[in-house]
Amino acid sequence: MADISDVFFVDGMRTPFGRAGEKGMYWNTRSDDLAVKATIGLMERNAAVPKDRIDDVAIAATSQTGDQGLTLGRSVAILAGLPQSVPGFAIDRMCAGAMTSVTTMAASIGVGMYDVALAGGVEHMGRHPIGTNADPNPRFVAEKMVDPGALNMGVTAERIFDRFPHLTKERSDRFGMLSQQKAQRAYDAGKIQPDLVSVAIKDADGAWGLATEDEGRRPQTTMADLAGLKTPFRPHGRVTAGTSSPLTDGATMSLLAGGGAVKELGLTPKMRMVSFAYAGVQPEIMGIGPIPSTEKALRKAGLTISDIGLFELNEAFAIQVISLLDHFGIDDDDPRVNAWGGAIAVGHPLAASGVRLMIQLAAQFAERPDVRYGLTAMCVGLGQGGSVIWENPHYDGKKRK
Repeated sequence: MADISDVFFVDGMRTPFGRAGEKGMYWNTRSDDLAVKATIGLMERNAAVPKDRIDDVAIAATSQTGDQGLTLGRSVAILAGLPQSVPGFAIDRMCAGAMTSVTTMAASIGVGMYDVALAGGVEHMGRHPIGTNADPNPRFVAEKMVDPGALNMGVTAERIFDRFPHLTKERSDRFGMLSQQKAQRAYDAGKIQPDLVSVAIKDADGAWGLATEDEGRRPQTTMADLAGLKTPFRPHGRVTAGTSSPLTDGATMSLLAGGGAVKELGLTPKMRMVSFAYAGVQPEIMGIGPIPSTEKALRKAGLTISDIGLFELNEAFAIQVISLLDHFGIDDDDPRVNAWGGAIAVGHPLAASGVRLMIQLAAQFAERPDVRYGLTAMCVGLGQGGSVIWENPHYDGKKRK
């Protein structure tokens, strides 16, 4: 009889994130090879885990076509040199793909079916822009189930401004500017780089190079710069490129294990999963999705928002993060929130981003033994939210100034 088990985030690594498109560093790199690179890097760093002990590999992608098709978990496992006895599969929950990879594997570990698993995501938005080859059912619009604008994420972000007039463009611009500054400070302090796997890349002329850091950062961004940007989703709108996550390519991978495997293999986990939840909202205003999913996750954990000492919130759009903070009574610039910047600065390769949040939270936990609980949360296309609450194994109960 299998035992119910704790679930631990043992480790996570990712590729540097690149700008999508012909000028981006991964234009000549295959999507599945990005996932392979992240997997190899993670397994090399965790050599105490025998490769044949991996029970399953879950890899998410939003556009499962071309080099992001073919049951990614299985194909990447083979390409990364895992034994052929290791199975794998693919997942799609749009932006929360990697998060869903993690929670799906965690559920299998939690009920004692798996001991060790890999979970991650990849998105090559240069090769596979969101919605490519998708054919939404005409009933969505014909039967007024979903407004046509609900399939355009920028339009849904504009609608958050409409619904909450006190969440101003100026607040959104300031949040975007601070994300760039925080990400650069984290880079300058060497906080991001340890969890990045370098990737060999080839430019348009066939010259080889090495991708070692996130490509799209703009640390010099000012409020004046942001005030002058166009509003592509609506004339005289409030969402701009400076307050949105850029189109991005990249891959993430995490190693999860149950309590028994942690002891047996002598592992040192970085986080323990406390609870997770997903929720649906109106697709037309999908950005508020993490509000109900966070409320559900807190209820399941028996916690309140005041118990959360660190937040890693995916910055699909600045207004989307601000709407969650406002709901829970948290200041826009609360130091607990996205301390090392977020997707506005480093990018959001859709299905990969959930594990990036976890990687950054885990690294901050190691620096903050005064913090017991952290939250990773994100909005999801078609009107969803996903949230995972984690406990810090380094927590010592001592308050720090």
